[in-house]
Amino acid sequence: MSQSIENASRGKSMQRWVGIAVLSALSVMAHANEPLPGDIVRDLNGLQSQLAEQPSGEADSDVLNRITRHARSQAERLAGGNRADQWASALYHQLAASALVRQGDHVAAADELASARQRPSVPSSQILRWLRDEASLRRAGNQSTEAITLYEQWLTQSKGNPHYDESAWRLVRLLAEEERWEDAAEWLSPLLQKGGLTDAQQALTTVVLRNAGQNEQALGWLVGDLNAQSEPDAWRQAAGLAQQAGQAGVAAGVWEMAWQLGKFTTVEDRLTLIRLHLAGGTPARAGEHLEVAIQEGVLARDEETLRLLAGAWQQARHVDKALSAWRALAENTQQAEDWRQYGQLAYRWGQDDQAEEALIKAANLGDDQAEQWLANFEE
Repeated sequence: MSQSIENASRGKSMQRWVGIAVLSALSVMAHANEPLPGDIVRDLNGLQSQLAEQPSGEADSDVLNRITRHARSQAERLAGGNRADQWASALYHQLAASALVRQGDHVAAADELASARQRPSVPSSQILRWLRDEASLRRAGNQSTEAITLYEQWLTQSKGNPHYDESAWRLVRLLAEEERWEDAAEWLSPLLQKGGLTDAQQALTTVVLRNAGQNEQALGWLVGDLNAQSEPDAWRQAAGLAQQAGQAGVAAGVWEMAWQLGKFTTVEDRLTLIRLHLAGGTPARAGEHLEVAIQEGVLARDEETLRLLAGAWQQARHVDKALSAWRALAENTQQAEDWRQYGQLAYRWGQDDQAEEALIKAANLGDDQAEQWLANFEE
């Protein structure tokens, strides 16, 4: 969850909200249950016109301050009147909020909408719109706790609303930012059933499910969503999550597929692939990758590589390849222990000639255990 992405998203959201807020008042006045006096309608329209005339990003602060002061004064004056006055008071609060958003004062704008929602005679549909707008403003004003509460209130009353999914995703992100992982996962679950997630939503989903301890669900989500167009990081994340979930075989399979698709290309990527196959129960595949890497000169035929190769073929119980690899390792290191282990393995697999030869070399290098093993060849 990049901070720059989050800030950009909030900025665009607030810009959209300004337009909605200004236009909303006109629509509400036209459909209000309580008719307004002509002078109030003209005053509201005049303030909206002044606000709309201010260029985006270059608004005159004096004009905005004047609109805010006048709207607040009118809202307060009309707050104790009849139902029509109460309705007008709410609309003035909304206009003040619109002006404050243009000035970047999101918290103060949210406070104005909170006051607007409390006025009698306001239609329930408008209360819900202001509730959602206030939540967005609280979010932009870094009042996460308040924003979460407002989004939850709005969502519980707005199923089927065209803005429902957008608001639910905002709530999930807020809960994640507050590290309330289980709550975030609960709101996330119905969203996942709908599918069609963006890259940002997919990333958020993975973070939430992992931190909520739902590793298997997160893994299923990640693996099921991978395809040839997926970024390398998505493949890495899926493999890492499989390891955390104790599914080493799945991790190896994910990394193998990514390798075949050309998502991973470095020497370290190849070594990771080999180690995952060893841990995931597919040692023969690890051995094949090692042999190819040695043949291509990608991996040096040194002690480390040969030891990996010997271990891979031994784990795969491929007798000829394992014994050949162990012999190559012992010849490379000339260590008594490597010769002895080569000889012991050959003996267990019924390759007595190789076993005796290897154990003699180990004994000649001073290995006492090899001397004892050689007793098995005495007549």
